Amino acid sequence: MRLATALLAAACVSGAAAAPGALADPLSAQDAQRFVMGRTFSYTCYEGTVGSGRVLKDGSVAGTIQMRGHGTARYVTLPAGTILVKGEAVCAKLGGLAFQPCFELEKTGATSFRGNLAGASRLWCEFKRGGSGRARLAERGTDTTRTARADQVSDQR
Repeated sequence: MRLATALLAAACVSGAAAAPGALADPLSAQDAQRFVMGRTFSYTCYEGTVGSGRVLKDGSVAGTIQMRGHGTARYVTLPAGTILVKGEAVCAKLGGLAFQPCFELEKTGATSFRGNLAGASRLWCEFKRGGSGRARLAERGTDTTRTARADQVSDQR
C-alpha cells in the first residue's frame, strides 16, 4: 500500500472525490490545472500519510511526504511530465509501473479538494491550499528571487 499512497499523494497534489455528506464539484482536467498548478497544498491520506507539495506547469512535483504520519518527513521531487492531462483525466507517468494511474478529482471547498485513484475510491487524499517545510520554501523561492532583483534595480536608480 505504500507505493499506492505515495503515487496518490504525489500525483494528486493536482486534484479530489467527495467525502460522504460533503459538498463537492467534480473537476475537469482543465479545471484541476487552473485550481492547482503552481500552488502549494498540504495533504492527508486515507492511511495517515501526510505532507505538502506542489505541481509545476511542466508537470513536475516537489514536496514532502511522511509515510503513515510516522518518522521523518522526506523531501521528494518527480521530474517534468510526471503529471499530465490525457483527455479529461489527470494521470501520472511513472517508470516501473505496468499501468498509468489516473485520478478522480473533486473540489470540496474554495481552497480544498479530494482525489482518489480512479476505480479505487478507498485510496484517497484530501488537500488544502497552503503547505509547510521545503515545499513552501520552493513556492516562495521564485517570487523572492524576482523581488530581490526588483529591489536591486530600484536601489540603483
